[in-house]
Amino acid sequence: MKVNKILVSQPQPTSEKSPYFDIALKYDTEIVFRPFIKVEGLSAREFRQQKVNIAEFTAVIFTAKTAVDHFFRLCEEMRITIPVTLKYFCTSETIANYLQKYIVYRKRKIFAPTSGKLADLLPFMIKHKQEKFLWAVSDVNSGADSQLLIDNKINFTRGVMYRTVSNDFGPDEPFDYDMLVFFSPQGIESLMKNFPDFKQGDTRIAAFGPATAKSVTDAGLRLDIEAPAPDAPSMPAALDRYLAKSNG
Repeated sequence: MKVNKILVSQPQPTSEKSPYFDIALKYDTEIVFRPFIKVEGLSAREFRQQKVNIAEFTAVIFTAKTAVDHFFRLCEEMRITIPVTLKYFCTSETIANYLQKYIVYRKRKIFAPTSGKLADLLPFMIKHKQEKFLWAVSDVNSGADSQLLIDNKINFTRGVMYRTVSNDFGPDEPFDYDMLVFFSPQGIESLMKNFPDFKQGDTRIAAFGPATAKSVTDAGLRLDIEAPAPDAPSMPAALDRYLAKSNG
């Protein structure tokens, strides 16, 4: 059955060179970008309730650009002066480069692997075990990776700085999609919250990452497309492969 309309649960790409636009053109299908979830920053008052004093830390861990934004926002709201000696440990070079939005990059001590994995950031942290690390996280961070740092005796504290909430659909907002594309378990939760009587029927569901895929099946839904896969390392690649069969 042909796929005529796809909902991708992410913000619309800012670049016209996004592969999603190429896919829409190639297979004559409409792609709508509409996040099921949105991020809200904790207020300074909410953050203080965690009894975490940012000024006490000598290093900060970032695993997302969103965490960078909310760390600096909270520091500004709480009038915390960030010392030039603060060390930054990022799980990817992309996040590290993003710091330039807030600091003079070349004058700071910044560490990042190329892989995007916390495990590959760990060697840098072990070399600086004397530091007191603040890990900027969201409320849905399960803490599973915390054990890795605990096992290696890293002195760290998790500070929740932002939360993920459902981006609710309006009563008059159409929901007439042939395919839904999800990137997090929270997206599936939002789907079921917005549409408690949702019946999948012929609607195809695509999921990125094993946790998201598991959330689809745990919700009693059928998983039609899963990425990454050996022959489809990205969601656009997985969609291309699927649509070549359904719309080709």
